[in-house]
Amino acid sequence: MKIHIRKKNKYKKFPMPKKLFISVISKEKEKKEENRGSVEFQVFHFTNKIQRLTLHLELHKKDYSSQKGLRKILGKRQRMLAYLSKKNRVRYKELISQLNIRELKRP
Repeated sequence: MKIHIRKKNKYKKFPMPKKLFISVISKEKEKKEENRGSVEFQVFHFTNKIQRLTLHLELHKKDYSSQKGLRKILGKRQRMLAYLSKKNRVRYKELISQLNIRELKRP
């Protein structure tokens, strides 16, 4: 009678080199110095995502999950812009002109 022994962790995991890890951390610290919580930064970030998704959807017209994601991001950006227009109209106008976005329709 033969006994088969199963070995756990068949594949070895290789740790990330320390130098690479340090460079990633230093880049993250530089990015954190920006005010990522500001409405302007978030709208700018959403606008970049929208542009990338629009280019993607021009090539892949039947990618419905990306279309859904694009609609979600558009809604988030619209709500952020509505908030900014209520709180500070001057900052809103500056942001609209910088990003070349159409102004929101007001009811």
